[in-house]
Amino acid sequence: MTNAVIQLLVLAAIAIFLILRLRNVLGSREGFEKPAAPTRLPDERKGRFEVIEGGPDRDITDHVPEGSDAARALAAMKQAEPTFSVSDFLTGARGAYEMILMAFEKGDLSKVRPFLSPDVHDAFSEVVAARSARGLTVAAEFLGIREVSLQDAEFDRATGEGEVTVRFASELTSVARNAAGEVVEGDPKEVRRQRDMWTFARKMGSNDPNWQLVATGG
Repeated sequence: MTNAVIQLLVLAAIAIFLILRLRNVLGSREGFEKPAAPTRLPDERKGRFEVIEGGPDRDITDHVPEGSDAARALAAMKQAEPTFSVSDFLTGARGAYEMILMAFEKGDLSKVRPFLSPDVHDAFSEVVAARSARGLTVAAEFLGIREVSLQDAEFDRATGEGEVTVRFASELTSVARNAAGEVVEGDPKEVRRQRDMWTFARKMGSNDPNWQLVATGG
């Protein structure tokens, strides 16, 4: 053999030896390898990413400041009656306001009697009776509500009664005519902007779902 052939055989033998050694050390890697297990965070780091449960009740804090007396009163109402929702209450108050206001304007309180406390019903009835005594008839049209906002809330733990005060801003037309049909109050073409502060009350947890209007103001 020539020297060149002998050198090639020696180099080939060395290459085969190195390949066998590498296979023994590294092992084969046929097919798909199993992904490496993810590195786990130490306990002290993992704790930083845990979600904290609880927090403010948005049904309350969307309407009154967090931590206020009103917020605490509303929270107590929810404890007494878990199904109570502030947002649902305001939706109901909006409808009750229009219904009661128009019943008062038109002088027919019979349909809204369950929603009025005895004192408020008596006060409204006196005004309606006074208008009737003067021979006045009222024509009114409700145009809409521009504002409904919760102003205050109180809860009496001893009696379980909750009170919620709501500010309303509305628009309507109202005109009063005498027996001869002459306008003595209001203007049928003039939009009247009215602001009211009404307080509704109810015993939380009772079977009667109706809130009653217990106080009115401007």
